[in-house]
Amino acid sequence: MMTSDIPDKLYFKIGEVSKLADVAPHVLRYWESEFPAIKPKRAGSKQRLYRRKDVELILTIKNLLHLQGYTIAGAKKLISAAADIDSLKVAEEKEQDQSAHLGTIKDELLKLRELLSKKDT
Repeated sequence: MMTSDIPDKLYFKIGEVSKLADVAPHVLRYWESEFPAIKPKRAGSKQRLYRRKDVELILTIKNLLHLQGYTIAGAKKLISAAADIDSLKVAEEKEQDQSAHLGTIKDELLKLRELLSKKDT
């Protein structure tokens, strides 16, 4: 999910964030304990209220863990090394661009192999 898909709201409840990130609420609570940068406010009813920057960080963490294959420790290290969430997003976008380029190169090589195998027969 792109950050532009996040609704324009001040606060999000844990159920909303769970749906946006497509992870269970208990996963969000666990990530809170592992990543100190996720700091939801508490309403008078003790309910967690996530800000937009929390949601963006959660989506970044999900991408690192689920799509890029980082461990919790690796994701923590990467996030703590990033100056802010924006620099982390830039690195994430650069990695996605590189992945897209590698996919294009792979497709071209497969086409070339197919052409060469036809030429041999």
